[in-house]
Amino acid sequence: MKTNLKISLIAHTPQPEKIIAAAAKLCYSKAGTEKILNDLDSQTTDKFLNTLVSMGHMSPIEHAAFTFAAEGISRSLTHQLVRHRIASYSQKSQRYVREGQFEYIVPPAIFQNPAALALFERSMADAQTAYDNLADSLKEQYVQEYLAAGKGSKAAKNAAEKRAIEDARYVLPNACETKIIFTMNARELIHFCRQRSCERAQWEIREMSEQMIVILKDLAPTLFKLAGPPCLYAPCPEGAMSCGKTVEKRLQYGVTEK
Repeated sequence: MKTNLKISLIAHTPQPEKIIAAAAKLCYSKAGTEKILNDLDSQTTDKFLNTLVSMGHMSPIEHAAFTFAAEGISRSLTHQLVRHRIASYSQKSQRYVREGQFEYIVPPAIFQNPAALALFERSMADAQTAYDNLADSLKEQYVQEYLAAGKGSKAAKNAAEKRAIEDARYVLPNACETKIIFTMNARELIHFCRQRSCERAQWEIREMSEQMIVILKDLAPTLFKLAGPPCLYAPCPEGAMSCGKTVEKRLQYGVTEK
C-alpha cells in the first residue's frame, strides 16, 4: 500500500528565540543572565536575532533543540536522515518488531506508471512472503536449539523469535515503512533544511524537509527565516548541476529578494 508522510513537532526548547538571543547577548554583556532575560522583550529579541543571523554568529543557535516524530516514511529516507550526525535518533527496530504485512512507500513516479506499479507491488508481496517464510523457518530451527540447550518452552520461543526476525529482515526492501523520533538543534536544522529542501534532494526527504520548514517558521519565524534551499537568497551553489529552478523555488517560499 502507499502510505503518507506524517511529520510533527512533539517537543522543543521553550521560547527558543529568546533563549538564543540571551545566550548570544551574554557573550557581549557584563549583565547577569537574569537581567539579560528580563530585558529581552519580543521586539528586542527579534532585532538581536536578525543581527545575529546576518553576522553569521551561529553557535548560540545551538542552544535551542527541536524533537520531531516522523511516520509513513521509508527506510530509504531514514538512511539519508541519519547522515545528519549532530542529532539524536530513535527508530522502530526491525530486530525486535516483526514486520507482519509491512506497509511500504511507493515513489510517485512508480505510482503513476501502471506497469511499474504492478511490478513494484509484486516485489513487495514477494518480499513479504520471503520474510515470513524465513522468519518461521529460522524460528522453528532456533526453538529446537534452545530447547536442547535447556531453555523452557516460553523462553525458547521468545529468544527464537527475536533471533529469527533479525536475520529474516535482510530481505526487506528500502521501501519498507518505518517510524522515527529525532532531535536536532536549530543550527543543524537550518543546515538540514538547506540540504534537503533543494531540488537535488530525493523527493521523499525533500517533502519532509518542506513540511518541517512550515512548522519551524510558524514557531520561530525570525530564527528560521533563512530555512530553505540555498538558492533563495544567493546564486545556486550547485553550478553545472543546478536544477535550474531558482525562480520556481523562490516563488514557492515567497522570496522576492534577488
